[in-house]
Amino acid sequence: MLSRLFAPKVKVSAHCDLPCGVYDPAQARIEAESVKAVQEKMQANDDPQYQTRAIVIKEQRAELAKHHVSVLWSDYFKPPHFESYPQLHQLVNDTLKALSAAKNSSDPASGQKALDLIAEIDRIFWETKKA
Repeated sequence: MLSRLFAPKVKVSAHCDLPCGVYDPAQARIEAESVKAVQEKMQANDDPQYQTRAIVIKEQRAELAKHHVSVLWSDYFKPPHFESYPQLHQLVNDTLKALSAAKNSSDPASGQKALDLIAEIDRIFWETKKA
């Protein structure tokens, strides 16, 4: 009797753990834009204290971008997405590696590479939202 009382009345299912609206590659893009902007500012300022502060900020923003990309990969993208976009695993891996490189570099080209890869993730993301 107790099991019937606590048995679910309605079975539900969802394809993600939260409403899909919470996921957006824009979060990663904004952080990566900050990385590139800091790299550009570092090129124009030789002050050691400024450089130190810029490095800390750049590294924090790169880690945040990596976090947002990782969340998309692990929480948003599902097996049907990987079937439709077989390059997605490699793209995410390349993006995370590019963000690590940008984290360790003052060259804005490394920041731009990360942004370019995030743009490709963004394109795929929005294509999956239409489906």
